[in-house]
Amino acid sequence: MFTFSCPVSFSITCSSSNGNIQNHGDYRVNINVNGSSCTRRPIKHRTLLNEVGVKEGSTSLSAIQFLENGHISEEKIRQRIPRQKQLVDPYRQGLITERGVGYRQTVAVRSYEVGPDKTATLESLLNLFQETALNHVWMSGLLSNGFGATHGMMRNNLIWVVSRMHVQVHQYPIWGEVIEIDTWVGASGKNGMRRDWVIRSQATGSTYARATSTWVMMNEQTRRLSKMPDEVRDEISPWFIQKQAINEAVPDKIVKLDDKAKHPKRSDLDMNQHVNNVKYVRWMLETIPDKFLECHQLSSIILEYRRECGSSDVVQSLCQPDEDESFANGVQQNLLTNKVLVGGNGRLGSLDINTLTYGYTHLLQTTGETQNEEIVRGRTGWNRKICTGL
Repeated sequence: MFTFSCPVSFSITCSSSNGNIQNHGDYRVNINVNGSSCTRRPIKHRTLLNEVGVKEGSTSLSAIQFLENGHISEEKIRQRIPRQKQLVDPYRQGLITERGVGYRQTVAVRSYEVGPDKTATLESLLNLFQETALNHVWMSGLLSNGFGATHGMMRNNLIWVVSRMHVQVHQYPIWGEVIEIDTWVGASGKNGMRRDWVIRSQATGSTYARATSTWVMMNEQTRRLSKMPDEVRDEISPWFIQKQAINEAVPDKIVKLDDKAKHPKRSDLDMNQHVNNVKYVRWMLETIPDKFLECHQLSSIILEYRRECGSSDVVQSLCQPDEDESFANGVQQNLLTNKVLVGGNGRLGSLDINTLTYGYTHLLQTTGETQNEEIVRGRTGWNRKICTGL
């Protein structure tokens, strides 16, 4: 007969040899699966089983909800995934907002999240977006074993994939700064979900960045997009909020580049698993000229995802300016998007160089023997920053 021992913390009642029931409160116990015996040793904390949804005073091992196939899942013990909605998460500095359906997380910008100028990179912001989204699902009590997947999604072999993302950055957080990230979800058509984010400075309350994204479901086995099952819709729809971080009445269409795009740079990359959207952005920005990056910072990015990368795919990254502009020493001299100030008399007013916006169109595609297939289309907007080289 199979037996095991695993230390856990919970309130348990055990039967003595004379049949009397005694409640000994908090114990570290060794459970024998065949139920023939239990030993106990006092410990100090009783948080573990409460976090995973086991009620105090349970007299049956069947009440331990994280028993799987006759054994306690070590992964669940280590992760402490809650089975019920949590209002505060002290471990991640998070709390539920928006009348019980939104999420806010407080984050200090770490040294490895900033670049040479001591400001957070775009990749760091995207990673924070993803982390807060996962923590939001975590606190909802809906999280199953999947990467942000609910219990209903796991039963239907479904995963989330992002189909579109739009990020606007007004100012980048600096190293050591404490920021607050708000996130919430809403409906996107019949089979999609929208997730939005806002980043603010805790010290000043200023809004630094906004983002919105659209997510759809994919069958994990067939890798095909799927309709949203009713049980999944019933799980997530109570969390929907009708507000948007970025108002996109008519989303901009991104044109497809051809192989004649300016500044092409090839990268041969082998992927062993589904590629994270942050890596796509990294590959996309590799094609921006270094001289341009020295004197400009990214202010907005729109991504349209077309397909997955497969293992051993060769990925080509292309980009070109929005218009046929000339470059001198790698730095763009003319405006790609011309913004001017118009006075009350209808005449052109003064032109602030810091308001000038430059744009690029991007394409990531796989290169094949017969044809290339699109992975991601993108558009980036750039503002000029203080640059001693100009």
